[in-house]
Formats: sequence, C-alpha cells, structure tokens
Amino acid sequence: MLTFVAILAACLFAFNIGASGSAASMSIAYGSKVIKKRKHALWIAGAGAITGAVLGGEHVTKTLGKGIIPESILDVKVACIILVVSAFTLLITNYIGIPLSTSEVTVGAIIGVGISYQQLHFQNILMIVSFWLIVPLAAFLITLSLEKIRNKFANRFTIRPPVKVLACLLIITGAIEAVAAGMNNVANALGPLVGAGIASMETGLPLMALVVALGSIFFGGRVIETNAKKITSLSLGNGVVISGATGGLVVAASLLGVPIPMTQVTTSAIVGIGASKDVSSIWKQKVIHQIAKVWVTSPIVSLVISFILTEIIVQQSFEQVVLVVLSIVATYILVRYREKPAKAITGKGWDQHGESVFSGSRTRR
Repeated sequence: MLTFVAILAACLFAFNIGASGSAASMSIAYGSKVIKKRKHALWIAGAGAITGAVLGGEHVTKTLGKGIIPESILDVKVACIILVVSAFTLLITNYIGIPLSTSEVTVGAIIGVGISYQQLHFQNILMIVSFWLIVPLAAFLITLSLEKIRNKFANRFTIRPPVKVLACLLIITGAIEAVAAGMNNVANALGPLVGAGIASMETGLPLMALVVALGSIFFGGRVIETNAKKITSLSLGNGVVISGATGGLVVAASLLGVPIPMTQVTTSAIVGIGASKDVSSIWKQKVIHQIAKVWVTSPIVSLVISFILTEIIVQQSFEQVVLVVLSIVATYILVRYREKPAKAITGKGWDQHGESVFSGSRTRR
C-alpha cells in the first residue's frame, strides 16, 4: 500500500513539475512570438524534459536518492513521506500563489527526515546550498557582462544579426533550457523512489520524464502564458543570452549531481539584463526580494512538515513535534500581532510625557 502511495505521490509531483517548471523553459521563445502557437512551445518543453532526463538525469537522481541522507534509512515509508510532503507542498503553494522552488522543496523534505534520524551528509548539503547561491549569481553576472559588451559594440558598429538567425538561436537555446529542466527536475520525483529501491534508474527515468512531459503539455499553458506576459519587453538577443546562460549553467550543475532552482536562475539572468543599464538600482527591485524569500521559504516549509511527519509516523515521538509546533505558533503570533511603535508626541506640558500605563491619566515625571 505504501509503495503505491509513494509512486502515486511521485507521479503527482512529476506532473506538477512539468506544469510549472518544465513548461516555463519555453516562455521566452513563446513570449517573443518566435513560436506563435502555445501548444508547439509546450510540446518542445515536454520533449526537452524527456531528452534531458534520459541523457543526464541519473546524476541528480543519485544525489537525491542517497547523497543527502544515508541510503540505509531511505525505506518505502520514508520515501512516501518525502514525496507526499514535496508534492502537496508544491501543489498547495502553487494554488494559493506562493512561488516555491521544486528542487529546494525536495531537498528540504529529505533534510527534514535526516534531522529526525540525526543522520545527514553535511558536506553534500553544504555543496548544494552553495550552488543555490553561486549558479543564480553566475547567471546574473554572465548576462550582465554580455549585455554590456553588446551595448559597447552596438555603439561602434552598425552590423546587426538577421532576425531569422536570432529567432532560430532563441528556439535552440530554449530547447537547451528545456533539456536542462529535464536533467535536473525529473530527479526530484524519482530520487526518493530509486533510493528506497521502489524503482530502478533505467526504467524510472524515462517513465517519470514522460509524466513530467505530460504535465508540461496539458497543464503548462497557464504558466507559459503568465511568464510570457512578463518578458515581452525582452529583445530576441536578450532571450538568446538568458536561455543560453540558464540552460548551460543548469546542465553543468546537473552533470555534477546538484539539484538547482531553475526559476531563480532564469530570474537572475533576466535581472542581469536590466542591471546592465543601472547596477546600483538592482537591489531596490522587488524581484530580488522575492528570490530571497523563495530561497529561504522553499526548503524550510518542506523541512518542517517532513520532520513532523517522520517523528510521528516513523519515530512515534511527539515531544519534538510539540516543541516545533509551539515554536511556529509563537513565531506567528509575534510576527502577526507585534506591537506597533508609539508615535512621538510633540505637544507641550502634560502631553510631552504621555499617559500613565496604569490608570490612563496623565502623569508628570
């Protein structure tokens, strides 16, 4: 029964990955109207997900299967917890409009189990978290530098690449980004299954990639429409640079076995284009604050839920759960109902000292 639940949760997770993350890989090509029909963009995204997963999805799958927690504790019950937490956390937050990273949600859920067992591969976790910082920063710096170089040469030379050439390059780089999504994101749903021995790498990768592709094709329309409206101001050249940088960096990270939040990488690349005109204003943009919130929120939400479920279902311990729940409630109360600072009173005489906290009368000090 638990095996069936784990497989069902993995398929639900993979379907949601395709509908959100994988479909977004072709947003730039669709938003710039290089690919005019939405279904064509979604089919390319789906095909790219399958291609990427089959060609290089095993590296990240191994990391999520046995690189964060010891393989000895990853049984069917634990895999079920990880996948259910990841799938429903992403599903619920997508529904209410809170953007979370697929990779970070999965890693957080696995770490939550490891904390409960007090067994974690800290070196691998440190490497993953470091890449979560380094790769988006690299995407930002690459697009920033290339855009500055392009602007410098554009002022000196009047030669412009043909529009058809740029359009073809944009489709190619978009396809590379779709392949990168398949290499990195399919593993989020498959890793716990492989680690628990529920599925093999050889059969699991193409089957789970197919589920991701179906999610992208049939339910990715809303995501690609939303993203396309946000990026219509990008030129074809900008799109080539952004998709190329994102796809190349994520492919490299996937070959190293590191799960990467692609949305943050793409957003950082887009921000790099805008920063080429004014770097000093970049920290004032709301998108930077959103990236920071998602980076922190994604793993913590799934970590806490995964830890609580592991303590209750596997460890059958309730003391730690009570402490965690009380801490969350206390933090919420403090944040939600914190006292607003009193406004300074500039009046003279009695008003200068305020009111007594005991009787409400004005007291002279």
